[in-house]
Amino acid sequence: MRTYSVKQLAKLAGVSVRTLHHYDRLSLLKPSVRTEARYRLYGEKELIRLQQILFYKELDFPLMEIRQVLDDPDFDLVVALKSHKTALKDRRDRLTTLLSTIDKTISKLKGEQIMVTDEELYAGFPKETAESYRQEAVAKYGEKVVAESENKLQKLTKDELTQVKAEGEEIAGALAGLMHKDPTDPAVQQQVARHYAFIRKMWGPSVGNGDPLAAYRGLGQLYVDDPRYTSQNGVPNPDYARFLCKAMQHFVDGQRV
Repeated sequence: MRTYSVKQLAKLAGVSVRTLHHYDRLSLLKPSVRTEARYRLYGEKELIRLQQILFYKELDFPLMEIRQVLDDPDFDLVVALKSHKTALKDRRDRLTTLLSTIDKTISKLKGEQIMVTDEELYAGFPKETAESYRQEAVAKYGEKVVAESENKLQKLTKDELTQVKAEGEEIAGALAGLMHKDPTDPAVQQQVARHYAFIRKMWGPSVGNGDPLAAYRGLGQLYVDDPRYTSQNGVPNPDYARFLCKAMQHFVDGQRV
């Protein structure tokens, strides 16, 4: 089994030798062996434990609390890693949103870009129709869900909103062009995966009570139940709606496995 000296481990993990010495004194990370010359040596088990320490530190856990967690007999490394992944992704998303908002605010103050207004979110719809759509969405999903989605879109610039609309139209066109195939066909599912990612960008975190796949399945059924959402040039296309619904359901089932 390969072992690492304290200097080697410090370089590998991006921490200082002093930090590793401190962890040793706290019994947070003990070396696997000490040589007769009192050199610290660390093995694979210690490398994994250090990774966990750094994950918990990134999530602002105090060192003594980290030690209690890692020393708990019921500690499950796989469960912990999944939890870290979820927490870090949430933090990444929050930071990405904050950075984007800062950039857009700077641009606005410099007169370079203007954020999207309420009216521009529903551009292209008569005012009464837009309000009707919004009220239906509120009745179906709740005011919080709709407000989150609108807030997300309002952080876009006009150019970005135009790009988003163009992307949605491109994906819809690609799916319509695949209607001759089985909904489970890989080519169809590839486009459905794009569609799902696109829809997720439109939704806030509360959609589907935190279960976006369930919400996506429900959206597929909505396409069948309400022809307005899959009409092409104002003409209902029930065949396309059924095709898309089946493809979306297959995609969700595949993600659940």
